[in-house]
Amino acid sequence: MSIYDSLNEQQREAVFNTEGPLLILAGAGSGKTRVLTHRIAYLIEEKKVNPWNILAITFTNKAAQEMRERVDRLAGGDAGSVWVSTFHSACVRILRRHIDRLGFENNFTIYDTDDQKSLIKDICTRLNVDTRVYKEKALMSQISRAKDELITPDQMETNGAGDYNVRKVAAVYREYQAQLCRNNALDFDDLIGKTVELFQNCGDVLESWQHRFRYIMVDEYQDTNTAQFRLVSLLASRYENLCVVGDDDQSIYSFRGANIGNILGFERVFPNARVIRLEQNYRSTQNILNAANEVISNNTERKPKRLWTENEEGSRVQFRQFANGFEEAEYVVGDIAAARREGRCRYGDCAVLYRTNAQSRLFEEKCLLANIPYRIIGGVNFYARKEIKDLLCYLKTVDNARDDLAVRRIINVPKRGIGAATIAKIQDYAELMNISFYDAVRVAEEIPSLGRSLGKINQFAEFIQMLRSKAEHYSVRELLEEIIDLTGYVTELKAEDTDEARSRIENIDELISKTVSYQEAMEEMGRQVTLSGFLEEIALVADIDSVEDGQDYVLFMTLHSAKGLEFPRVYLAGMDDGIFPGSLSIFSDNPSDMEEERRLCYVGITRAEKELTLTSARQRLVRGENRFYKVSRFVEEIPRELVDLGRKITEKKPKLENVISAKSSYGQMKISFRPTPLEKKDFKVTKADSLDYGVGDTVRHVKFGVGVVKNIVEGGRDYEVTVEFDRAGVKKMFAGFAKLKKIQD
Repeated sequence: MSIYDSLNEQQREAVFNTEGPLLILAGAGSGKTRVLTHRIAYLIEEKKVNPWNILAITFTNKAAQEMRERVDRLAGGDAGSVWVSTFHSACVRILRRHIDRLGFENNFTIYDTDDQKSLIKDICTRLNVDTRVYKEKALMSQISRAKDELITPDQMETNGAGDYNVRKVAAVYREYQAQLCRNNALDFDDLIGKTVELFQNCGDVLESWQHRFRYIMVDEYQDTNTAQFRLVSLLASRYENLCVVGDDDQSIYSFRGANIGNILGFERVFPNARVIRLEQNYRSTQNILNAANEVISNNTERKPKRLWTENEEGSRVQFRQFANGFEEAEYVVGDIAAARREGRCRYGDCAVLYRTNAQSRLFEEKCLLANIPYRIIGGVNFYARKEIKDLLCYLKTVDNARDDLAVRRIINVPKRGIGAATIAKIQDYAELMNISFYDAVRVAEEIPSLGRSLGKINQFAEFIQMLRSKAEHYSVRELLEEIIDLTGYVTELKAEDTDEARSRIENIDELISKTVSYQEAMEEMGRQVTLSGFLEEIALVADIDSVEDGQDYVLFMTLHSAKGLEFPRVYLAGMDDGIFPGSLSIFSDNPSDMEEERRLCYVGITRAEKELTLTSARQRLVRGENRFYKVSRFVEEIPRELVDLGRKITEKKPKLENVISAKSSYGQMKISFRPTPLEKKDFKVTKADSLDYGVGDTVRHVKFGVGVVKNIVEGGRDYEVTVEFDRAGVKKMFAGFAKLKKIQD
């Protein structure tokens, strides 16, 4: 039996069409990785393509590793030379060979987010940029977006048409790039952008890589940005054997620069492209898929497709609405505990997904009280912890002494008596002489007024030079252990004798373990073990790469982090208008913003294999204030017959005001304020003879804040007042409940 007999008809068509451009529209759970790996095997075994002529690009290290393992199983030893890597890893390998053409040294450093922020902060100080007005994170975001679009600082300034703020950002961007070059460093965006620049400026380099990669496959194509699109286009322009796989319905990263137009417009760029749709889902039940299909069908920016499966129909989607967020968290955690207790699932089968990280707190607290193991994806990155960052900066300094940020971080770690004033003098001298900070350290005798600090600086320089000489003969592990031993880093932590110090020592032990696993992995692949390679690998680690298979704990994560994963039981929490979709999308003038939120909902729904539960709360505590919400419009887009509302909110003949999916905000308000039976007995609202405010007056509500009265309708039992609030939007309410206070002009 052939390995291709296990594929369905559309999958086989995608595997066997190897020549020319090909767009594979792969719906969620449709086996796209299976198609890509079989396609690589088919190229090698049947088409006799040399493995080293094949490039397969993914977006995460985890996906790349999985693809590599599957290809090895299918094609055996013949697949060893296939490049299977992320965009960033592939570009690093290319730049390590050729970046000297762009004025960098090949042992460049890769800056992470913390490094970027530190550099931006220094630049803002140097350029007298007020960081209260121009926040470091905002500047980083604007610079990143420009790089995604291959826009230079000069182009940014020109495009700004004289706008003062744009000129300010462009000035920071220009200096930022200059400092990166001076430090022989690149940020993540540069890895793509500099490779594009290399190919555009060096035709011989581009031609050599075009001949190398005659067959190119790109996974998750809907998530590519302009720079990545340009990179792929350049590489594929000679042979055009480009196969891209993606799902426009799962394009959820526009905030990172992803351009959905890349996949929607593929056929315009490659007019002779074939399009194959993979619509059979192997992951979820049909009811879950039906819910996903109905939600995403409300989008207009998409290529039509409808998921189906041969799996069982399955149970209906569960929907539960609660009075507040505390009850919501209590229910979700209790439901997980009950299912685990009754043997219906493991903890590891369950995932709680939400729109923002801030929503995790209540679920964490309930898990702690219930003694349920859990893990949050997207917390503090291991490599961003102080002790790890310190030791990595020692390794960076040894590898690339031009990295000023790394050298400045460790010059007084552990404390050597080198203060901030001394460091500032060294920095000033380095800038004056146009040399690196470390080169200034090495000629500290020439820097005036260092005084007693001179001896300490010389000792530091000698220490680093000694480490650099040992690096030529030591393994990465040996070098790291030498740094730990000679600096006394762990000795100082042991002397503290605190739980925090012991935890830091455990982290350092884990870093040592990482050096060993890196060496073993490189030796297994027949690749050279280098300090630069080790630093490069850990710089490209993503949070989701740390999710371990087979672990028995509940996972908490944002919907963005969940993409690419699947779980037997999924809880989508916070399904409220204003939470998900977020208020920015609701009030945005750009319809694409709401469509991306809907795609995010589609991604969340299709993570579920067997059971899906959606939860909502009428009231939530946000920034210390109680806010009221109606059910998410995405829930309302799911047909009623696909949803189980639960016994608490289901009646044989529900009244209109009790139907959870009621669309009017007035109906939702009546639900929110509906009294309990006890309150009905003891509480009565008396209709006022008249109101002390009228249409057009400005009023204040205890929960919603300040607003303007838009309409007043007198009813038999009370006045119905419509108010447009500054923060909460338009609300309808009964005057007796609202207790609005007129604000005098």
